Amino acid sequence: MIADLSAADLEAFGARIQADYDAFRARGLKLDMTRGKPAPEQLDLAEGMLALPGNRDHLTEAGEDARNYGGVQGVAEVRALFSGTLGAKPERIVVGDNASLAMMHDSIVWALLKGVPGSAKPWGRESEIAFLCPVPGYDRHFAICEEYGIRMIPVPMTGHGPDMAKVEELVRDPAVKGMWCVPKYSNPSAESYSDETVRRLASMKTGAPDFRLFWDNAYVLHHLTDERREILNVLDACADAGNPDRAFVFASTSKMTLAGAGLAFFASSEANVKWYLARASKRTIGPDKLNQLRHVRFLRDEAGLVAHMDKHRALLAPKFQTVTDALTSRLANQGAARWIKPDGGYFVSVDVTEGAASRVVALAKDAGLLLTAAGATWPYGKDPHDSNLRLAPSYPSLSDVKAASEGIALCILLAAIESESARRRSEAA
Repeated sequence: MIADLSAADLEAFGARIQADYDAFRARGLKLDMTRGKPAPEQLDLAEGMLALPGNRDHLTEAGEDARNYGGVQGVAEVRALFSGTLGAKPERIVVGDNASLAMMHDSIVWALLKGVPGSAKPWGRESEIAFLCPVPGYDRHFAICEEYGIRMIPVPMTGHGPDMAKVEELVRDPAVKGMWCVPKYSNPSAESYSDETVRRLASMKTGAPDFRLFWDNAYVLHHLTDERREILNVLDACADAGNPDRAFVFASTSKMTLAGAGLAFFASSEANVKWYLARASKRTIGPDKLNQLRHVRFLRDEAGLVAHMDKHRALLAPKFQTVTDALTSRLANQGAARWIKPDGGYFVSVDVTEGAASRVVALAKDAGLLLTAAGATWPYGKDPHDSNLRLAPSYPSLSDVKAASEGIALCILLAAIESESARRRSEAA
């Protein structure tokens, strides 16, 4: 480990790593590992959708003309196709356009303006509202809260989901109206909530009677191994616990079919779906039902959906393996970083030496590697430990992922050496 090296060995090791870093920087690479976008090869998997639903193919199973207005809840056969994935009956699903983030945003805004079922008044008329935010977490969730003045309270992840003792303590406060959750292959840690965690979230006593779980099941089918991890159905767990309205479930096909032309979903209790549709009907006369038909014609059934996602896995798994191989090769037994090989999702989360994440990002940028900003996985962009990095290997080519991963590992190692050298100088002063 770096901390165990003698002064002379640390200096010599640092010189070798600096030379390796300088050689890498001299290659003049321009690589981007900032966002979890599907690669062009993944989008090509759904290229056949562009010819669908086809000339004169515009009628739903019920005989509705998908070219026309109406159908705010979405085409029935689409809701049936994704019923198993969402864990809800078709009548308790709403199909939106391409972004589940838009449905989450609208749900927050409507709660602020109108309240939700069980609210005594709109959330926006409360003296203060707060959300629990598992960390590391998804920066776009945090951005919505920051945009609308919702106080964010970080809650640490444990490997099985959020620290439930902390969650159960915090939700006693009536100001805590909600909690962000990415329950399966979490962004960015890739951990999945245990059955116990889901049950405790469903049954816990909350100070706010209108508390909501914002259950962003973004990676529900995004496996990276042969093991298809499953989590407990939160809607059933909430109903069993006597809190049927507690969970708002969101998902999308953005990383399944065409990111800019996918489908988004809201699933919940009967009361919540009625609430959502009442608001949505003021916002739109109907979604893009031709795109919904396109998805049904292309995917056909749940088996077709699973088979399609297996093709994504074949493209993604080697990239994730390349990242973890590079980290292991350079950083194993160095004490410079910790990471877990993900079995699903879109990210590799790395915890580096405390106080060094910003330095790693700066070193990477100087070497032609763009990484997500240090702190992005915490509310307000402020990681109090300055230690977490979110790596996104999905978009670059496999060869670029290999090059970037080697460079990232070098940056992490160099930053750790600099940190240890600075610590020793400080102690000697």
